[in-house]
Amino acid sequence: MAARAKDIVAVLEQLAPPGLAEEWDNSGWQVGDPEAEVDKVLLALDVTPEVAKEAVKYSAQLIISHHPVLLKGIKSVRCDDPSGGLIYRLIGAGIGVYAAHTNLDSARDGVNEVLARSLDLRSPEVLHPVRHEQFVKLVVFVPEERAETLREALGRAGAGWIGKYSDCTFNLRGTGTFRPREGADPYIGTVGELEQVDEVRIETIVRKSELGRVVGAMLQAHPYEEVAYDLYLLENSEVKLGLGRIGFLDLPVTLAGLATRVKDILQAESVRYGGHPDAMVKKVAVCGGSGGDLWPLARRRGADVLVTGDIRYHAARDMQAAGMHFVDAGHFATERVILPELREQLTVALTAAGIPMEIMVSGVERDPWCTVS
Repeated sequence: MAARAKDIVAVLEQLAPPGLAEEWDNSGWQVGDPEAEVDKVLLALDVTPEVAKEAVKYSAQLIISHHPVLLKGIKSVRCDDPSGGLIYRLIGAGIGVYAAHTNLDSARDGVNEVLARSLDLRSPEVLHPVRHEQFVKLVVFVPEERAETLREALGRAGAGWIGKYSDCTFNLRGTGTFRPREGADPYIGTVGELEQVDEVRIETIVRKSELGRVVGAMLQAHPYEEVAYDLYLLENSEVKLGLGRIGFLDLPVTLAGLATRVKDILQAESVRYGGHPDAMVKKVAVCGGSGGDLWPLARRRGADVLVTGDIRYHAARDMQAAGMHFVDAGHFATERVILPELREQLTVALTAAGIPMEIMVSGVERDPWCTVS
């Protein structure tokens, strides 16, 4: 079943809100037509020539990548240039590219949350919050026979998410009254006469950042000419979103033992670690990708060790001087864990939105680094 690319992206952005992206980032549309029809999606960390060929092989019209293909910027799109040639070939094949980068890193069930779960960290918290989410309660009144249609529209637009539960609403039946006046075009009733209607009061919760889209979808799906609805800013504890996670292992392990566990779980080509091999660690900070700069924060939060990738030489020296242990499992391995999870999340969310879609995880991506044993 084909859908518009922009409808798929709208669902993805409920999982990884664009507002979570860092200022320097270039998440979002990279290549292609948001109005294009799509019936197959390919997920990948990077848009490489091999991934582009894979998309062509499987007739995928949309690649959702983690890393933006246009992060550093290009000055021309030429067939004989590696970067420009890749974009040229993607456009020629009718393949769109959308990147969910640092917004997916910081999302509720994004890269860092999945990395923490993969390593079995208990009670993980956000290491470096970048945003606190606020919530709004939406209350709307609708004729009973149209209640189900309206609930579905609200759910597709992103309303009703509580933790890992979607389409959460509360419904009360009652009687609505109104008198259409001159010039009105009522869905029910006659101009000048008082009307009584069996209605349903639907209550649901909405992230404040998504309120505009949800209200727009509600107004479009509602049968009334004038829609009666209320918005209440909630004082619920706000959800912290951001980079990295910090939590606990069930039992202390040696640093060398943790490094081996990380290598096995993440299926990393190689793992480096810093600190005494027999040092015991239990409180663990993690950050997918290049998270070495977060080590001072991890230390202040009481972490025994930081698990991340791309740790630079001087940062490693600074950590050792401060007594901070680290495990460097590489950029690729610490982020690759998100792709199977994202496939599952997106499949469920698209199905709930009435957009069943074939979603594949790239099978040709490899860590760019080779090791010698």
